[in-house]
Amino acid sequence: MKNYLNFETEIKNLESELEQLKDPFNQNGLSEVNTQKISKLQFQIDEKLKSVYSNLDPWQTTMVARHDDRPKSKFFIDNLFEDFTPLSGDRFYGEDQSVLAGFAKFNGESVLVIGQEKGDDLNSRIKRNFGMMRPEGYRKTIRLMELADRFNIPIITFIDTPGAYPGVGAEERGQAEAIAKSIECCMKLKVPTLGIIIGEGGSGGAIALASSSKVVMLENAIYSVISPEGCATILWRDPKKMLDAAKAMKLSAKDLLELEIIDEIISEPVGGAHRDRDLILNNIKNSIKKNLNYFKSMTSDEIYNERKNKFLKIGRGKGFMSDVEQLSSLKVKENNLKNFFISNKNLIISIGVFLAVLISLMFFL
Repeated sequence: MKNYLNFETEIKNLESELEQLKDPFNQNGLSEVNTQKISKLQFQIDEKLKSVYSNLDPWQTTMVARHDDRPKSKFFIDNLFEDFTPLSGDRFYGEDQSVLAGFAKFNGESVLVIGQEKGDDLNSRIKRNFGMMRPEGYRKTIRLMELADRFNIPIITFIDTPGAYPGVGAEERGQAEAIAKSIECCMKLKVPTLGIIIGEGGSGGAIALASSSKVVMLENAIYSVISPEGCATILWRDPKKMLDAAKAMKLSAKDLLELEIIDEIISEPVGGAHRDRDLILNNIKNSIKKNLNYFKSMTSDEIYNERKNKFLKIGRGKGFMSDVEQLSSLKVKENNLKNFFISNKNLIISIGVFLAVLISLMFFL
């Protein structure tokens, strides 16, 4: 049974009519299949999908990114890689079912694959904690990323989470520290890392694994520091203002590419990735192949420096720092006023002391 979003009502009605035409046995007795009407309806559905999905607002994009039928990390891991060997446990506490991780083959080459998994039905979603990782999940991925770095194996991550799990137990076991350590580990790696946001890239739970050499998003995915509902609740105390929040947050792939937060957008089938899984598989496969080839001629130090400069450059495109070579130093040009105060420090102190004494004398006299 297909799931439809609230702005897909007309598409739902057209597809229901199409299914009835394709299956005449649902009528009373047999009837002739009207192929001409079927073709006409299919054309109308295609045109309607193009019209709707070419004009999605940020909140509608968020709904598509969360779609129940959207392909999840497990689907991509099973169909894009060979000989996937899952590895479990963080060697401290236990196993986190919300993240799949292990070594595999891609085009005959070894890679480490990490995927945040939400689950496909109610039971699997409860088991996977709806894709919300706990500290042990991040510590497991840190352990495996360091192992891949030691053996010069590229890392591919599939990001799909509403955020890190905010439960009491997770906080007691050091959720914030685990996320910070995961980001630090991602930034220190000297192997190519590719972060693919396939659905919902929420908050630190996503950034912990998406601090990659290349950050790629599917066309209808989202990437944000907080959910639109959470943002609306904090700013306006009204979660119903999620559309305003979604617009202000610039969470769509198109906005983030313009801001140079991400590096590439992978196009989706019209109507979302769930409408043509073979096509989205092929598009992601081509993107992975292209990005891994990009790093083949680079040394480990060049890979490390490119990633570092990429993140240091974010938000500095308006004249704050124009020379990319200066990024690593974290130095900013000092303005003339600051230079004046530094060079005339003793004079300014003397004037200040003199004024303080003068005011004191005036007060006592």
